[in-house]
Amino acid sequence: MLEEHMSPYLTTEEVAELLRTTPETCRYWRHIGKGPKSFKVGRRVLYDSADVQAFIDAARSVSG
Repeated sequence: MLEEHMSPYLTTEEVAELLRTTPETCRYWRHIGKGPKSFKVGRRVLYDSADVQAFIDAARSVSG
């Protein structure tokens, strides 16, 4: 589970680090609708930490 003291909203770079991938991969996933849900605030893309955790949980359940 994501750490409790983290901001509830993560940047693309933070999500990439958490998922051990590159920001470019996260951007591609967002483009094709595969990754965690995201939203824009101005020009900044943010991810709700609950949505990122749900994405991780779904990936884990598919993997077995």
